[in-house]
Parts: sequence; C-alpha cells; structure tokens
Amino acid sequence: MRIGTMGNAVNDGTIDQVVDEARQVAEDGFHTFWVPQIFGHDALTVLAIVGREVPGIELGTAVVPTYPRHPMMMAQQALTVQAATGGRLALGIGLSHQIVVEYMWGLSFDKPVRHLREYLEVLVPLLEGKPVAHQGEAYRVQGAVNVGGGSRPAVLVAALGSQMLRVTGALADGTSTWCVGVKTLRDFTVPTLRQAAADAGRPEPRIVAALPVCVTDDVDAARTRAEQVFAVYNTLPSYRAMMDIEGVAGPKDLAIVGSEAEVRDQLAEVRAVGVTDLNAGVFAGDPDESARTRAVLQEFV
Repeated sequence: MRIGTMGNAVNDGTIDQVVDEARQVAEDGFHTFWVPQIFGHDALTVLAIVGREVPGIELGTAVVPTYPRHPMMMAQQALTVQAATGGRLALGIGLSHQIVVEYMWGLSFDKPVRHLREYLEVLVPLLEGKPVAHQGEAYRVQGAVNVGGGSRPAVLVAALGSQMLRVTGALADGTSTWCVGVKTLRDFTVPTLRQAAADAGRPEPRIVAALPVCVTDDVDAARTRAEQVFAVYNTLPSYRAMMDIEGVAGPKDLAIVGSEAEVRDQLAEVRAVGVTDLNAGVFAGDPDESARTRAVLQEFV
C-alpha cells in the first residue's frame, strides 16, 4: 500500500505554503501528495507549480469536479501539468455534489452516471493523444489536443455507488474515495470495481482511500475534533449513503485514531482489504500528535 498525505494549504494558505507542504511530504519519503479542489486555489494549476519546485513525488488531485470543466479542457490542463511535472500527475476527478452543481454553479445534475460515462469517453482518448468524435446526449465533441511533453496521467474517479464504480472500472484507472470505511471498501467498493475492470479487460484498478488519521493519547478528544472538522460531510447524500452502509454515525467513526500500536493495526486492516493507496488526512490536535502520526505513516512507506 502506497502512502500519501492530503495537503491543507491549497484551501486556506498561499501557493508558497503548498510548495512547502509538498516538499516536506517528499522529504519524509511519502509516495504521493494529494490536494483537493474546493473553493481555494485551483488544484491543477498549483500542482504544476509544485512539480517544478519539488522533484520525485507523485502529485494527485482529490478531486477536481467534472461539471465546470469540459472534458477537452480537462485533458488539455492535465497534459500541461504532466508536461510541467515530468509525468507525475494522478488525475482524480469527480462529480462533486448536487447542491454544489445546481445551486452554486447553476448547472444541471441530471443523469450523473451518464455524465460520467460520456466524460470519460471523451477525456481518456484525448489524454492518450487520440482525436475524439463523440456524439452523445451530454457531450458532442470533435477534436484533439496536442501538448508537447504531456503524457497520459492515471485517471481516478471519486466513485461511490455501484453504477459509478462500474463505469469507473470499465473506463478509468481506479477510484479515489472519501467517507468510505474499511468494511464498505472490503465488501462493496473493491470487489465491485475489480469485477468491472475485469469484465472490461482492464488492469487491476488503483484504489485510493482517503481517511482521517491521528496518533493520540486522547481518542475521545480526537474523535470530537473529527466530528467538528468533518461535520459538513454528514449533510452530503452521497457520503451519507456510504456511512450508512458502513453503519457509522459520521466521519468521526471512520477516523483512524489511537496509540501508535492501534493506528498501526488499523492501517494494516486498510491495506488488507485491497486499498492500493492511502491518502491520509492528518488531523492532529498539536505538533506532537502530528509528528507521531507522520512517524507511524512513514513506517508503512
């Protein structure tokens, strides 16, 4: 299981702070530095800058919403990041949420599975340097992109439900999850995705699981902090559905918390269910907890 960590500064810091975060993650020996696309800096633009400053480490988006970016423009931007970083991008994409798509962006969230299927049918060939002639219900695209030095990145989809997982397995390289617990990964996500990939004759998919992690002597305080920090995810139907499958009250119950030994055991359980990449959201309460958490994560690198 490859180990990466989620950056925080992309949302509320400066670009220099994001570069500093990535540099520390690389120096600590982690495999991947992940950044979200929420309402701060643009994730792909920032990673192009990070990649020029920080060598070696894979740089991933977790995740860039599809609806505001035409798949041809997404391909062009992703290939540009690949050219800037020497081919180190993992392109994580996702639908976002109905409340964001419809009420913030004023776009239609109708038939999201169809949207994803057509999006990937346009995006992936363009990333591979092939021209596209696509006449669908959601997209009608004729064209190609040519980015010197760009190469095809891995395409990871924030797929949660069964239909989304099947489309992802058939057309993409893997998934990038959030608010999905270990039991759900083992019994639902991993087997559904693997079967879809096998049915399509594709390689074994990459399964990136993002989970909050904290090594601490005060588990109750850590879970209370997680409940506060991640409260919004209880209100988003797609995440809430995954937590209902897991049988938990909220994100605080998905967090990997405890002593060094307890966190090691929980990380080993994540690895055992077929997760290929952990995207650790370190949510320490103080510098000591942060250092202890990163030290345990480094043991798994």
